[in-house]
Amino acid sequence: MDDRIEFDVNDALKHYLSDPLSVSTPEAPSELVDCENDPEAFTPALINSTLNPVVESVAENPEAITRRINFDTIQFLLKCSSIIPASTLSKVLDLLVSSLSAAADVAHADIEAEEQEALAHHKQLLEVYAFLLQWTIAAVETKATEKQASAPARARKGAKAKGKDGAWDASGQLTTAMDVMSKVMKLKLVRIFVTTSERDTFISLFTRPVYLILENEQRIKSTVIKMHAFKALCMAVKHHGHAIAAQTSIVQSLTYFEHLSEPMAEFLQILSEQYDHMQLAEEVLRELSNKEFNANDTKGPKSVSTFIAKLSELAPRLVLKQMTLLARFMDSESYTLRCAIIEVCGNLVAMLSKEQEGERSEQAEAQIDVFCNVLEERFLDLNPYCRCRTIQVIVKLCDLDSKFPPERRQAAAALATRSLEDKSSNVRRNAIKLLAKLVSSHRYAAMHGGLLSHTVWAQGLAEVEEEMNRLQPPKELEENKDGEAAVDTALLDDETRIDSPKKNPTEMTEEEKMAIIEKAQAEAKTADELNILNLKKRYYTDAIEFIETLHAASNTVCQLLSSKNKSEVIEAMDFFVMLDAYKIETARTGIRRMLRLIWTKGNSDEGKGVQAHLIESYKGLFFQAPDTFNLNDAANYVARNMISLTYGATPAELTSLEQLLSVMMKERMVGEMVIQKLWQVYGVQRQTSKTQRRGAIIVLGMLVLADPEIVVKEMETCLRIGLGDHGRQDLNLARYTCIALRRVNHVSKQIVKDAQKAPAVGRLPNDHAVLTRLAGMVELVSDNVEWFGVAEQAIGAIYALSKHPDILCTDIIRRKTKQVFGRKAQPAERDPDAMEVDDDNERPASPSPVVDVHGKPIKSSALLSQLLFTVGHVAIKQIVHLELCEQDFKRRKAQKEGTAGAKTPQKENTPAAKGRRKASTKAEPAEEQDDLDLIGGTTEDDFTEAMAHIRERELLYGETSLLARFGTLVGQICSQPKVYADITLQSQAALCMAKLMCVSSEYCATHLDLLLSILDTSPNATVRSNLVLALGDMAVCFNHLIDEDTGALYRRLNDDDASVKRTCLMTLTFLILAGQVKVKGQLGEMAKCTEDEDVRIRDMSRMFFTELATKDNAVYNHFVDMFSLLSADGEVSEEAFRRIVKFLAGFIEKDKHARQLAAKLAARLQGCENERQWNDVSYVLGLLPHKNEEIQTLVAEGFKLIQAEA
Repeated sequence: MDDRIEFDVNDALKHYLSDPLSVSTPEAPSELVDCENDPEAFTPALINSTLNPVVESVAENPEAITRRINFDTIQFLLKCSSIIPASTLSKVLDLLVSSLSAAADVAHADIEAEEQEALAHHKQLLEVYAFLLQWTIAAVETKATEKQASAPARARKGAKAKGKDGAWDASGQLTTAMDVMSKVMKLKLVRIFVTTSERDTFISLFTRPVYLILENEQRIKSTVIKMHAFKALCMAVKHHGHAIAAQTSIVQSLTYFEHLSEPMAEFLQILSEQYDHMQLAEEVLRELSNKEFNANDTKGPKSVSTFIAKLSELAPRLVLKQMTLLARFMDSESYTLRCAIIEVCGNLVAMLSKEQEGERSEQAEAQIDVFCNVLEERFLDLNPYCRCRTIQVIVKLCDLDSKFPPERRQAAAALATRSLEDKSSNVRRNAIKLLAKLVSSHRYAAMHGGLLSHTVWAQGLAEVEEEMNRLQPPKELEENKDGEAAVDTALLDDETRIDSPKKNPTEMTEEEKMAIIEKAQAEAKTADELNILNLKKRYYTDAIEFIETLHAASNTVCQLLSSKNKSEVIEAMDFFVMLDAYKIETARTGIRRMLRLIWTKGNSDEGKGVQAHLIESYKGLFFQAPDTFNLNDAANYVARNMISLTYGATPAELTSLEQLLSVMMKERMVGEMVIQKLWQVYGVQRQTSKTQRRGAIIVLGMLVLADPEIVVKEMETCLRIGLGDHGRQDLNLARYTCIALRRVNHVSKQIVKDAQKAPAVGRLPNDHAVLTRLAGMVELVSDNVEWFGVAEQAIGAIYALSKHPDILCTDIIRRKTKQVFGRKAQPAERDPDAMEVDDDNERPASPSPVVDVHGKPIKSSALLSQLLFTVGHVAIKQIVHLELCEQDFKRRKAQKEGTAGAKTPQKENTPAAKGRRKASTKAEPAEEQDDLDLIGGTTEDDFTEAMAHIRERELLYGETSLLARFGTLVGQICSQPKVYADITLQSQAALCMAKLMCVSSEYCATHLDLLLSILDTSPNATVRSNLVLALGDMAVCFNHLIDEDTGALYRRLNDDDASVKRTCLMTLTFLILAGQVKVKGQLGEMAKCTEDEDVRIRDMSRMFFTELATKDNAVYNHFVDMFSLLSADGEVSEEAFRRIVKFLAGFIEKDKHARQLAAKLAARLQGCENERQWNDVSYVLGLLPHKNEEIQTLVAEGFKLIQAEA
């Protein structure tokens, strides 16, 4: 027995924990010791030659491990665990686990047999195995950590880098090892380990490797390993007094190992529920509640927060007992700890709410109220993450089977509505989610099918109140009853019954008894009905209050559709889809507002996501019929929905809808049968709704952008309806029909770029039925203001469809001129100045006056207004037509040159060849001749110059030009507003003159002063808006003429009419951002618009400066000029001035620019004449991060100086 070891576990642990390499192994085999410093010598053969005898010996008898050679061999191999093969480590682990299991069986038998003499021997044997197992598991985990660290490198190198170690996974062996640990801890260790310290030391040999295993993040992902580890720790805590050590280990794990937060919560739940040991969880929570965290420590609070939140989810009653202590975290500076308590409150409310109504105590109700109050308070937490977590918690509570307390739902809806205005987009997005969840889980499904239409519910409430008024007794009776109740009954007996004989109550007849019973039953029934109606009234009142909250919220969500945060925009879209499903009235407003999102830039994944989500939302709302519909009914359903989208739509909404339908049409989301239904609605002969018929052609006109054949196939229907009697009766219908026809040959930028793409319909001759009808619409006699819209679109359609639109429009203008001037006694040669356009009393004896389609006479001023409108619009369309001709010339010439270059060797230039080509040309129809053969020597520059000459000199100054006859006439009408006093005539004359000025620079220069005078003096806001737009066009066409007069545009920014101001702001925004006009210090006027009363003007102005800031330091370059203008403007209050300047200073991002501006502005301090000027300069200097001490000193001195003067 001399070779047996005398094992002291405390001494062994001392050496092992200090340094495993310091553990003495004197009896280790010499062949292994010799290789200690030579890893290459540690061959598997050498190791197996020494390890196999140990394995055989211990396998035969577990007590053989106490032999020195066996014990030291194992220890030496463990000391060299970093260099020995994994297979050796696996063999050692298997040996120790199996031997420990066998030793536990023998010890259990001896304990049961009460063999006291053998217990001391078992004690040493178990300690030896436990010590070696701890060491082995530590070695395994060390090797596993090294393997994980090198795994990415091996993955890059490929499969060849995988060695034997790469294939070994110790998970199964570790599971077995922890199973054996649990088996050992089931023994009555108190019989073996007499003192508590001995037992604690022995138990630590098992728990230490378990904690080590848990520290490996990859191990903890395995549920099997995690459950075996929890089992071992639970047994150690429950049966062997490991609670205090476990508490320390848990707190340390939460501090240093973030991934253990949730597993430790699971461990405490299992310990409390399966092992009935709740004290450890309570102590851990108590210790954590007293823990102080460093302000710079973010890892610790985060880990603790996750742990507490998870524990409250798994075992809420454990946390409830310690809630008083944990509530301290609500005052913590760490937002993660506050988030944890918020989530804890939600979990506790969920747990308490799950109790049955009858079983729930008053204390539970009070606790629910307290926790709900905390959640409502946290809506105002300083940190947005806490506010978000609060909203998320309430969303979870809404999903509970046991509903969130109803009185709290209304409060949550109101708080969520307020949170929609939060500065954090994440909070706003979650607030939208909460509102949507409150709608989808609302408690008002018992009435009206669960729909939330305010109109329906208000009507229902009115009916309930009417029923209650019917059942309640009249007020007179109620007053009498009250009076009787106030009289003393004793007094009544003495005064009223003194002479009346007293009746015995038992003497009542049966009829009287029945009457009393029936009366009591009727009163009881009425009381019951009133109680029911009172409950019903309360139900209706709560529902209406909830619906009104949603109405208020939807107005804010509408604004959030313009958010820069795309996820927030998507949530807002889903919110309105949800509201529409519940028939909430405000949903339609939001759904219409969503349309503008079709213009979201799709150059990013987010932009494409918004567009795709919009299309999906509209597809679900309007383009997907219920599954129960057949094909015909489904087509009717979709067609009706598409038409309904046009009802009450603004021009901006129609433009957005046009883009949306065009995209959907290109993606084949609109079926052929739906298009047929739209044509049926449009083309029906019998009388039908005007708005429905208009809506049909509006939608068809939008779809034609994607597929022109839609209108080409139904051209006859357009002529019969829109350009026929229906169109003459409904001019709006005619206008939209003209738009649809114009879009058949729509010329877009893409078509211009695509030289190979031919128009859907060839150009038509002027005698074609379509063009004849279009011309007839322009010549239509009507005093309806809608005629101008029809004429505009009809002329546009003529220029889009006709081969020679200029000839056709010439004929139209001539005929309309005869309408105006031809009915006078001397029609042709009369001076326009002599025409009294408003004198309807002086009529020639013959011919008869012009009448409209209804036979009503038309004033001559109205006819002249229509003529001038036609002239002006034809002039504009003509210059566009010339530009298209130029583009077509260049395209065809490039094609011809390319073709000629390819065929040059084969081309004959002999007289005979020329004769053949000439004969071939004559053989073709005149319309199909190649114009390039006629101008073969013409260059592109020559053609461009010719076009410019036609535009500049021929259209308005040519001897044979028809438009030239009206240039002088328009100028005279505009210059004599008292003679030509008709408002419509003056408006159309000014518009016509502005359009003619866009044709010729000479005409523009001649009439510019007149136009500017009208712009400043005209009382008509529409005229001023039109002229602002015209000036913008002239600035693009003739920049050299307008450049000196841009001040007239800036003056309109102070116009009294908001529409003029908006138009001017839009025009200047385009001109400045496009670089069409030079900014000369007038940007201050644009800056003043950021404080305008009109919200759209404010937003547009802010958008302008945001875009301007991206262009070459533009805001910095003009900052001083803007400051000077704003400071000198007495109409700008000091508060408004500061808001404007603060907004502008936000675009000065470079420190260099801030310092330079500060230096320029600081120089003005000495020249300030009054306190307001000094305050303005000093305020701006405070906004700029100049970091100049001299300026700061100067500001302080100036302030003191002003105080002294005061």
